[in-house]
Amino acid sequence: MNRRSSGLSRRSLFRYGAAGAAAAALPVRASAAPPETASPAAPAFPLEEATIDGLREKLASGEETARSLAEKYRARIEALDRKGPDLRSVLEINPDALSIAEALDAERKAKGPRGPLHGIPILVKDNVGTADRMSTAAGSLALEGVAPKEDSFAARRLREAGAVILGKTNLSEWANFRSTHSSSGWSGRGGQCRNPYALDRNPSGSSSGSAAAVSANLAAAAVGTETDGSIVSPASACGLVGVKPTLGLVSRAGIVPIAHSQDTAGPMARTVRDAACLLAAMAGADPADPGTRTAPFRAEALLSLDPSAIRGARLGVVRKSIFEHNAATDRVAEAAFAALKELGAVLVDPADIPTIDDFGKTELEVLLYEFKADLNAWLAALGPRAPVRTLAELIAWNEKHRDREMPYFGQELFEKAEAKGPLTDAAYRDALAADVQNARAKGIDAAIAKDRLDALICPTGGPAWTTDLVNGDGNGWGSSTVPAVAGYPHVTVPMGFVFGLPVGLSFFAGEWSEPRLLSYAYAFERATGHRRPPRFLPAADLATA
Repeated sequence: MNRRSSGLSRRSLFRYGAAGAAAAALPVRASAAPPETASPAAPAFPLEEATIDGLREKLASGEETARSLAEKYRARIEALDRKGPDLRSVLEINPDALSIAEALDAERKAKGPRGPLHGIPILVKDNVGTADRMSTAAGSLALEGVAPKEDSFAARRLREAGAVILGKTNLSEWANFRSTHSSSGWSGRGGQCRNPYALDRNPSGSSSGSAAAVSANLAAAAVGTETDGSIVSPASACGLVGVKPTLGLVSRAGIVPIAHSQDTAGPMARTVRDAACLLAAMAGADPADPGTRTAPFRAEALLSLDPSAIRGARLGVVRKSIFEHNAATDRVAEAAFAALKELGAVLVDPADIPTIDDFGKTELEVLLYEFKADLNAWLAALGPRAPVRTLAELIAWNEKHRDREMPYFGQELFEKAEAKGPLTDAAYRDALAADVQNARAKGIDAAIAKDRLDALICPTGGPAWTTDLVNGDGNGWGSSTVPAVAGYPHVTVPMGFVFGLPVGLSFFAGEWSEPRLLSYAYAFERATGHRRPPRFLPAADLATA
């Protein structure tokens, strides 16, 4: 959960949204000292900006193998994540990655590839459960060394598609649902993750490590999770494509929860096609998650990217509560809108969401209730291997280990959640009903119906802020809350730069609109080409507009 959503302060909510593993983990300096001011040049990398399709061609030709790709990305992680820029985006490397890659190489020779992800190295966020020799700890020292009994649905689907799960990424601890004063991208396990475009800047969160790692070319793509902004905000801040899917397209089973009414996993990648490829692999109904539903399209439809779909598409510009926060971002957005018009889109401007500012109290109320219920269930499922089995025990563990777990900020959200009652409470039911009504019928649905729109567009958020471990993230803005609360899809794509810092363009609409949203983003990406790799500068490039 990111916490820089519209109508909310940056800290009011989330971008909120094994022994063997410990031995194989990269060394982590959890002291999380503030970023330094020097940045050695990154070494040349033969796979820089390589797409999944490009890697597939190398595998098919024999120029690369799954093992050689895994080795090269591992070396890149070693060079940039714990040395050089010291990004702190990857918590640990899968100790079995090379053997898994070798097995996939043998399978390719014997049977051919399983699909587009066969042999492709993918990173996953540390709250995505993997039943292997890596931890699934949500960044917390309390669960370091603990792995679930089974893979999450998302991880299992990736393995079935032939992806090599290369490692676990850093995140805002507990997906940024622990404190109202936290620094996005900080965890007890990993310390403070850095933005690869400017090392003193924040990568946003909570999928901070997934965003920073993919932007820095430490893997082909990564899995993030979102409750409110945790995919789209770090994707925007790190120059990536991010997709927060319709609630129910990807199973929540096996993912450390915040709230079942908003949680979802989703892809983070350098191109729209790569994001679509990863999303298609993870999508599908899951009997273990009654919230998943059968989409009205086959997963392959996500890959049917049609740039011509933008011609004639009616796109509504959301200005209320989104513009006039950062003048430079507004200028970049106006240029993006002009590009969409040149592509043949019809812009309705403005097309505001009437309820955009109506979620501050009710959303938090829902999340506090659901966090207590959902986390208690998830911890209980870990069985006797878990050092903490309830939220109350976790709060006590953090207090006991305050010097390591809470050196900069506390656990006020944990404590507020623990004080809540069951999900049968009227306060919870009333807040949830209000959220659903305001986000859907009175929100996105109303805006789209009023002007017969195909989608809504706006900046995803502003440029990355300076990391501040003393005060936390401060106040900010973003476009994530309404689609997050509605459970509707949200796609962000790079739209330009502000002082060398990337900012994203958002597309969102009603449920199951992923195929057309991805096509619109694809058309914009192809026409503008705003993605460019980071330079690991010590600070923002103030010489550029």
